[in-house]
Amino acid sequence: MLTIKIKRFSELSIHELYDTLQLRSEVFVVEQDCVYQDLDGKDEEALHVLGFKNNKLIAYTRIFKAGDYFKEASIGRVVVAKNERDFKYGYDIMKASIKAVHDCFNTTVIKISAQVYLKKFYSNLGFKTIGEQYLEDGIPHVAMLKD
Repeated sequence: MLTIKIKRFSELSIHELYDTLQLRSEVFVVEQDCVYQDLDGKDEEALHVLGFKNNKLIAYTRIFKAGDYFKEASIGRVVVAKNERDFKYGYDIMKASIKAVHDCFNTTVIKISAQVYLKKFYSNLGFKTIGEQYLEDGIPHVAMLKD
């Protein structure tokens, strides 16, 4: 079971911020062998959903209210530490993120830009594919919507 914390950028401790950026870099840059600008200037607008196991950050997302990233509210930078994926923490962090969008932004409509290989995972959470597949940072993605 994850311990979930939801924080604004200004509320993140230096250690939480460092651990967040380290986890995102481990997965999105190193593991996926993708050179891209993770620090995109949007973290300050986002709410950060942090998932801890034994006081160690192992799962993370960032969420945006409608208009800050997409026209709809959105969830992005969904990540679980590689050695923790067998425990289904991806579902835990996403369910917490969906709840946070509802609670904090008072909406049920959520758009994501999903890596294609995770379509089934997001479908299991109620997201439906919209539009055609596209490349984002060299990785096949598809837009998905939950309403």
